[in-house]
Amino acid sequence: MLKLGVLVSGGGTNLQAILDAADNGMITNAQVGLVISNNPGAYALERARNHGIEAVCISPKDYADREEFHKALLGKLQESKVDLVVLAGYLVAIPPMIVEAFPNRIINIHPSLIPSFCGVGYYGLHVHEGVLSRGVKVTGATVHFVDAGTDTGPIILQKAVEVQDGDTPKVLQQRVMEQAEWKILPKAIDLIANDKVTVTDGKVSIKE
Repeated sequence: MLKLGVLVSGGGTNLQAILDAADNGMITNAQVGLVISNNPGAYALERARNHGIEAVCISPKDYADREEFHKALLGKLQESKVDLVVLAGYLVAIPPMIVEAFPNRIINIHPSLIPSFCGVGYYGLHVHEGVLSRGVKVTGATVHFVDAGTDTGPIILQKAVEVQDGDTPKVLQQRVMEQAEWKILPKAIDLIANDKVTVTDGKVSIKE
């Protein structure tokens, strides 16, 4: 059984999608054992507690510098014996020390079809603002492994979502979550938990 540590900054809708998928059998051989937020007011922490899951806030504001914060975050993940770290709307950069401690064991959901609208500055609504300002017809979401870069790790799954006339960033954000994020993040976790994902030369292969 894979123990998941989910990192989240806000409301936790992707966390809820994971919890629901585990409850209804769409995720097998994995369960959420720890939820960490950098934001003490994140509703995601409440979602975790309501599910009987350990929920803690580890905020950069509580430490003298970033290195101390990073050490505390890594220490909690290791102490809890987390097998897979899931970034589910976590708006804090993951430092090399954590990437190195969990090689190909950290996954992230990004609300676009990487390599479009990703990298530094593209997070949250900024992604959807970029999509709309460029006038693309198709966007979507990507689940990828986390490496030392920003949104540069091996891609596991992607799902396309149509952009519609009259979309606002918030409307588009909701559609991408409902049609893509909440579907492919649980699916990626299930694939990893059942040893169906391998990474070779920076590319992912998925066993049927």
